Amino acid sequence: MAWQLETLDPVFAERARREGIDALGQPVRRRPAAGGEPFRDALRRARPGEMLILAGYSPFRQIGPYREYGPVFLAAEPQPEPLPELASLLSRAGEEAYLGESVALRAYDGEQTLLEAALLPTREAEAKLTRWEARPEIAFAMLRFPAHGCYALRLNRSE
Repeated sequence: MAWQLETLDPVFAERARREGIDALGQPVRRRPAAGGEPFRDALRRARPGEMLILAGYSPFRQIGPYREYGPVFLAAEPQPEPLPELASLLSRAGEEAYLGESVALRAYDGEQTLLEAALLPTREAEAKLTRWEARPEIAFAMLRFPAHGCYALRLNRSE
């Protein structure tokens, strides 16, 4: 696939962890995980008791009508594990899987304008992304958790 995974901006993650401030300048919330919270920095589910941070974040890089902020969980400390491959994230399903059974997919152009959106089973997302590869006007895609609409990860077109 011609997509590169992007999790959280490292400057945002460092500030949230070390200064306790989120992308909106608000204090973050720290607490032990109940288990199952999606860590946006590690692309995995939290284990019970693991310390997490809840903070406001925007995966958009420019000001515009589609720019939005929402809540994200990240691990309270940097994670040593390597990130999973995109194909692995899209092929795993179930409660323990990072993305779960279904996903909301959104395609954007270089000006961050929404071009297309789909709600589909996670296992079908790879086929949709492959079709989007043929559309040069699509600069990046976002995957979201459909029940809450929260940001899961960003996919940038590979160079």
